[in-house]
Amino acid sequence: MLDSDGRAGAQNMAIDEALLFESDQSGTATLRLYRFAPPCLSFGRNEPALSRYDRAAIERLGIDVVRRPTGGRAVWHEHEVTYAVAAPIAAFGSLRDSYRAIHERLAHALARLGIAATLAPRSSARPSLDRGACFASPVGGEVVVEGKKMIGSAQVRRRGAFLQHGSILLDGSQELINAISYQPSADGSTTLTALAGRAVGFHEVAEAIVATWGAAFPPTASSRPLPPSTVFSDPTWTWRC
Repeated sequence: MLDSDGRAGAQNMAIDEALLFESDQSGTATLRLYRFAPPCLSFGRNEPALSRYDRAAIERLGIDVVRRPTGGRAVWHEHEVTYAVAAPIAAFGSLRDSYRAIHERLAHALARLGIAATLAPRSSARPSLDRGACFASPVGGEVVVEGKKMIGSAQVRRRGAFLQHGSILLDGSQELINAISYQPSADGSTTLTALAGRAVGFHEVAEAIVATWGAAFPPTASSRPLPPSTVFSDPTWTWRC
């Protein structure tokens, strides 16, 4: 599903969650490629946002903010391609196997653009919810280029299906997170534009991903009715912890 019209954070999260529900009910698998408009700050499902980020500063700056249905740490969504995969668990296997399978396909897509992406070495440690942005440091199995994190991803599993979504950075940085953070951390990310030495756009990356994923996830334009944003537009959910 190519959803090139940028949407607000709450709407994007509602669509991703609807795809998760649909996959569990029907056994279908969907790849969605999309972006955010306006730019948006997202928190992980269980991230202690109240103690990490200055809510007053975020509201003063007029930043769109949402809490994801998946885990992980904060991400600034601006110059990026965001991907979502909703699929039956049986199609991809364990949490580790599904992460690897999806990240390998994304790394192959980047290779079509001349980017030598690899997967970070596996670690026996579980991913941490320590302070800092999602892109501050890679964890095992994530897509990296020259040791820097290229794609930040998170996953949630419900019943017989899972949703994994993440950000592929085209340009810019994650430094805004430091501006509203009580405990700033280093930005360990890189972007496709910086690596390629030229501007890399949304549609170029989307086409490479679609070509890599092939017939398993045929490209279609988004035509289904949009779900209401419901809980994702509720500040009580966004700032629940």
